[in-house]
Amino acid sequence: MPIHRRTAVVDGLVTSYLESGTGDPVVLLHGGEFGATAELGWEHNIVALAARYRVLAPDLLGFGQSAKVVDFVDGRGMRIRHVARFCDVVGVDSAHFAGNSMGAIMLLTDATSDAPRLPIRTMAIICGGGEIQQNRHFDALQRYDATLPGMRRIVEALFHDARYPADEDYVRRRYQSSIAPGAWEAVAAARFRRPGAGPGSEPESAPASESSSARRYQCITVPTLVVEGVTTSCCRRVGRAARRAGQGWTRGGDRRRGPLSANRAILGRQ
Repeated sequence: MPIHRRTAVVDGLVTSYLESGTGDPVVLLHGGEFGATAELGWEHNIVALAARYRVLAPDLLGFGQSAKVVDFVDGRGMRIRHVARFCDVVGVDSAHFAGNSMGAIMLLTDATSDAPRLPIRTMAIICGGGEIQQNRHFDALQRYDATLPGMRRIVEALFHDARYPADEDYVRRRYQSSIAPGAWEAVAAARFRRPGAGPGSEPESAPASESSSARRYQCITVPTLVVEGVTTSCCRRVGRAARRAGQGWTRGGDRRRGPLSANRAILGRQ
């Protein structure tokens, strides 16, 4: 199934996205590390999913070939609103969503808000928050110096599988993405902290950016799959997904037979 690179203008902002397949729509939201793009985050998943679904994977604002913009007041809210409008533009009024890292946090933030904007039918949350460790992997993700060795350190932090940092082509693709005009600046700006905010606080810590533990997970009303790594390089609280799924993130019904039965947690190596 071919993957098509397309461009839409969403509220005046150039939005690049990948599209493949037909059927029920699936929207994929990538992570927020330096060099991240829809292609680098989801290329293998798009191929697999396109056999059954219409897959849409946008480069989020500030990343890839989309507009390089920053909102210092509510950066995450800006991206959520943009994805919601993107769905309007491409004719999606209900979709299965999957988000990795920043993309997952966007989904959780929206789904636990008073007025959700995204047309979520079901969602898969992959590494969507947690208590951040201050270690060399965190430093690699936060203090990127726009060099090839620096990008290799980021890839080492992202992947448990050592084949990825050893893959020269993959590392270089991420590096080239990270040094595109405006790319480094957009991602670096989103990591700014006001004095006294404290280490490890979530980036873009504005109204839409509650910490993981503060979100009202009981407000989630759609079937939700949570995937997290047992041996993550940057988060301490492994097993959070299993505990949350056991408590029930969606409303209503018997815990064994109602909507809660759609919630699952998968623990795996990362």
